[in-house]
Amino acid sequence: MSNSSDETNIFLSTISVEEDIFFGIIYSIYGILSLLGNGILLFIALRKRHMLKPAEYFIVNLAISDLSMIITLLPLAIPSLFAHRWLFSQRWCNFYAFCGVLFGVCSLTNLTMLSIICCMKVCYPLYGNRITSEFACLLMTSAWAYASIFAISPLVEWGHYGPEPYGTACCIDWKAPNSDFQAMSYIIVLFVFCYIVPCGIIMTSYTLILLTVNGSRRAVQRHMSPQRNLNNAHKLIVKLSVSVCIGFSAAWTPYAVTATWAAFGNADKVPPLAFALSALFVKSSTLYNPFVHLVFKPNFRNFLRKDWAHLLSLCRKQCGQWNNEVGLTLQTACDQITLNSFRDPNRLAHGHDACNTCKDTFEYFSNNIKSQDSEGLTSKADLLIASDDSQVHRTTKVPTLVMLTGSIASPINNIEVSINVLPNKQTNDLT
Repeated sequence: MSNSSDETNIFLSTISVEEDIFFGIIYSIYGILSLLGNGILLFIALRKRHMLKPAEYFIVNLAISDLSMIITLLPLAIPSLFAHRWLFSQRWCNFYAFCGVLFGVCSLTNLTMLSIICCMKVCYPLYGNRITSEFACLLMTSAWAYASIFAISPLVEWGHYGPEPYGTACCIDWKAPNSDFQAMSYIIVLFVFCYIVPCGIIMTSYTLILLTVNGSRRAVQRHMSPQRNLNNAHKLIVKLSVSVCIGFSAAWTPYAVTATWAAFGNADKVPPLAFALSALFVKSSTLYNPFVHLVFKPNFRNFLRKDWAHLLSLCRKQCGQWNNEVGLTLQTACDQITLNSFRDPNRLAHGHDACNTCKDTFEYFSNNIKSQDSEGLTSKADLLIASDDSQVHRTTKVPTLVMLTGSIASPINNIEVSINVLPNKQTNDLT
């Protein structure tokens, strides 16, 4: 019984209820925005799959790993945060930690390889242009294999998985190195090859890119007049490089510092809230990465603009078709009422009132029925029909073939009907 009680206590939250609710709300927002951003990115990649460049393969792979992280982690983390404790078993804790390490390291590796490819394309085009799509797919497979090594290792007793210090999520057991040498070696290797090396490669690659772009800009300005398209390309590369470096540092550095503090120092002195905040920064990369590439990649942005314009045009077309169908229905109904009014003039006045007071098609027919029911209580109206070559006659009921022209606007209370009497000759021909 004591072991069961100790295991239950481990999975209790160590931060306040208000803080858990706050993190739960933020994670919910992260989930919605990340699903939207990465989903749009993958949709665009699917649309232009035959035109993808080798470097863009890594952007697609990055979106897949980020989307997988959101789908596997947040459905477990959000309910636990609102419940103020871990709601699932130890197996689900290991699954949560495994997915977090697998998809997190895979995202880091994709960012690293993407920086290398971009650096070779810009700084060493002789070698960068030789990179093919097949080679890019091979590198992406290597990224998943590399991440799998670090994710599987704690399951085979090299390192340990356990609850996060704040209690409502799971990851690597950062307290284990204080008493286990194997756990210590695993964390050292993880820290070096999953943070120090990727960080150094990313910063070096984008620094070389910035230096090359700056040198190219100076050479262009020195020997020829600056070209607008070239300057825009330079600015775009600079913005993308700086954004990726800042995003990587902001997402992963807080967690790396906190984990190192807990692993190589006194883990009991690390505030649980520090781990909760650093984990929040890590998961922010899942919505930061697609945002950066959707904003600064002209190909993706142009496809998104075209798809959005196509979607809006379809909506307008559908709405216009619906309005036309409604307009034709109302016009047919009003024309029929007006024609019937010549047989019974009382219907013209009541039908006109019905058209003026209704708001939609159904109310129109409802008012028309009511007007027909009450025609016995209203006074009779006479319709005066005059021809061009005759004087005004006395009020009579003459069966005449008329031609109706009108316009109907929405809402229905704006109806204009003009009546033109056809000449006798045309009337005789038609009848």
